[in-house]
Parts: sequence; structure tokens; C-alpha cells
Amino acid sequence: MVTAQQYRVKAAEYAGLAEAAHSPSQSREFRALQRASASLAANEDWLAGDDQPVPVPVPKPVDDARAHADQILACLGAAVIMRWNTLPKKIQRELFEHAGSIGDLQQTTELKGQIARFLHDHKDDAQTSAARRAGLARWKSS
Repeated sequence: MVTAQQYRVKAAEYAGLAEAAHSPSQSREFRALQRASASLAANEDWLAGDDQPVPVPVPKPVDDARAHADQILACLGAAVIMRWNTLPKKIQRELFEHAGSIGDLQQTTELKGQIARFLHDHKDDAQTSAARRAGLARWKSS
């Protein structure tokens, strides 16, 4: 049986790992494990005492700045994809390599495969959109 103190030790270990993490996603994962261990310690404390109130989890505040940053990154990414075929091959390769190396190192190969499939599946999207806009412009002018 794990004690509350053991959960606290684990939470402290996860806090240290989060500080030393090599990527934001790894840091978030360790922070989540830290919170879970701290919560389990609180639960063990509550179970050990008869007169303590039931612990209520504190809701995580919505990070508006993070949501805004995610929206900006999504827009920038979409803009790059729309212009992908017009970029020099060297720039395409650099962007592909950088995108594939972001995140968890253990999933780099899988991520690169997913990115490659996405680029292949959407390689003609910008050209199709441009052709549609040109056709619409011709239709409107006639």
C-alpha cells in the first residue's frame, strides 16, 4: 500500500523532472503527473482521518494566452501549407525537419510520417483554391 508521503515524494520527483524537461510537451506531462501524485497524497490523507472534509479539486484556470498562441500558430501553419508548393525545396526540407523534431523525441519518426502524409494529401489544395478563385473572378467579370 502506497502512503501519502510516498505520493508526495513522487510529486516532488515529477516537479524536478518537469523543470529539467527538454520540451514543453514533456514538461506538461510531468506537471500533470505531479498534480496527480499530489492529489493522491491528499486522498490518502483524507482516508486516514475521519473528521476531515472531502478535498475538492481546484479547476485548472483557462490559459487564454496559450489558446491565443495556439490560434496564431495554426494560422501561420495554414499559411505555410497554402504556399508550400511555391517554397524552394531547401526551405521545404528545413521546415519538414524542424516540424518533425518538435515534441516528444520518442515519437519523431511517427510524427514525420504523419507530416509527410499530410503534405502529400494536401499538396494541391493551394493550387485548387487559386484555380477556384481565378474561375470565380472570370465568372464575376463576365
